[in-house]
Amino acid sequence: MRIALDAMGGDLAPAEPVKGALLAAKEYGIDVAIVGPRARLEAELIKQPTDARVQIVDAGETIAMDEDDIAREVRRNPEAAINVAMALVRDGKADAVVSAGNTGAVMASAFFVLGRIPGIERPAVGMLLPYNSADVFLIDVGANVDCRASHIVQFGEMGSAYMERVRGVKNPRVGLLNNGEESSKGNELTLEAHEKLKEAKLNFIGNIEGAHVHKGVVDVVVTDGFTGNIALKVGEGIADYVLQQVRAVIKSSVLYTGAAVLLKPALRRAFKSMRYEEYGGANLLGVNGVVVIGHGRSDGMAVKNAIRVAREAASSGLIEQMRASFSKPPAPSSLSSGG
Repeated sequence: MRIALDAMGGDLAPAEPVKGALLAAKEYGIDVAIVGPRARLEAELIKQPTDARVQIVDAGETIAMDEDDIAREVRRNPEAAINVAMALVRDGKADAVVSAGNTGAVMASAFFVLGRIPGIERPAVGMLLPYNSADVFLIDVGANVDCRASHIVQFGEMGSAYMERVRGVKNPRVGLLNNGEESSKGNELTLEAHEKLKEAKLNFIGNIEGAHVHKGVVDVVVTDGFTGNIALKVGEGIADYVLQQVRAVIKSSVLYTGAAVLLKPALRRAFKSMRYEEYGGANLLGVNGVVVIGHGRSDGMAVKNAIRVAREAASSGLIEQMRASFSKPPAPSSLSSGG
């Protein structure tokens, strides 16, 4: 297993990506190719001596976050670290790519270098949310802000494939994120998507409200990228707020501080489950290779967990299954719709 890491992606690059690569290589016993300017990466490795298996793959800098036309910049910079990392997967020299860089740049690079899996209309970004009740896969969380109902059906198919192959969930339950459980609720998109999801070969159980996502009533939650991204960010914000409030209350009284010492193991466990660093990263599904996008603020631990997510997907046979599933000819009824 060899993971290609865009060491120049993220707010804390290259120090934290290099740290995460070393942690992952040692803990998981895998090879990690850290991609970026050799001199800068060698300088970081000197600061963090280890016997972990990492190799430097020389490349340029990352694509700047403030570029006006990300796709154009990705095309114009074939030696950018993210493009070189993607090329390692394309050429069979790595099994997956991990980057905490600009999401648009990572997606554009994946499209241009790896390409889409035939039959997939729109690749999507899915995030595995490790709730206490059960893992829930939310897709799309930002790749497609404008969607058709057929796209949402494919999101359900890709999410189901992920939960089956990577998480071992048999016949995953799929729910459509909506403003009510009744089939009559929603806007034009969700109403049409609901009908198409019922007709698809999925274990579709109907609509699910945002307040129920964490309860584990479904394994896959599908939505358009606009709604999904807002839902994800609101969830992160609420988790951060809860952590801040708990810490403030503990510090407000000597008695609370003393009690917190006794409760420290339990509190640490609860806090750990609420931090985005533990999620690892989001999976870009629908492209010809395993691509994991980390949080822009990823530290070494978050990068390590993103590499874990990539390793799990790469070793599961997910891409091969998706190629086989989506390359099948469409049903006769869909041929008359145009296209």
